[in-house]
Amino acid sequence: MKIKENLALIGMPAVGKSTVGVLLAKQLGYAFLDTDILIQTKEQMTLSQIISAKGLERFLEIEESHLLGVKCSQHVIATGGSVVYKERAMVHLAQRATILYLAVDLDILTTRLSDVVERGVAMDPGKGIHDLYKERTPLYDKYCDIKIECGTKSPAQVVTAVEQYLS
Repeated sequence: MKIKENLALIGMPAVGKSTVGVLLAKQLGYAFLDTDILIQTKEQMTLSQIISAKGLERFLEIEESHLLGVKCSQHVIATGGSVVYKERAMVHLAQRATILYLAVDLDILTTRLSDVVERGVAMDPGKGIHDLYKERTPLYDKYCDIKIECGTKSPAQVVTAVEQYLS
């Protein structure tokens, strides 16, 4: 499969989007952009501080706004896990990037994702990782061009799996 202008990584928090993204960028000769870091830099707050101060819905609007402002070429873009909640953001991303979904099973995710509050995971109070997984998984499937089952693969093994799809 030929990559569009960019390659964008989507998936649950803690699946390795940033780690795999850096490795893929090096491999492809692309620049790397982490939208969570972009948001934190522009807002001058951590993700958890934004969610705490402004609320979940406002955070999602901020995330969408920053993603809509991304106009780059030859980048690997690691998105925040909640980007799939905003259709406009995903349509914008799909126009400029091949969207790669890094998927893991719920049991693996629960071992990797311990502190959702400190990490700045966008989720309604009272919901757990299981709820988030159930809610987001169909959205990731809907928007992706390529789905990579990461399972217990190392980041390097995930990169190899991606390269097989792209060659």
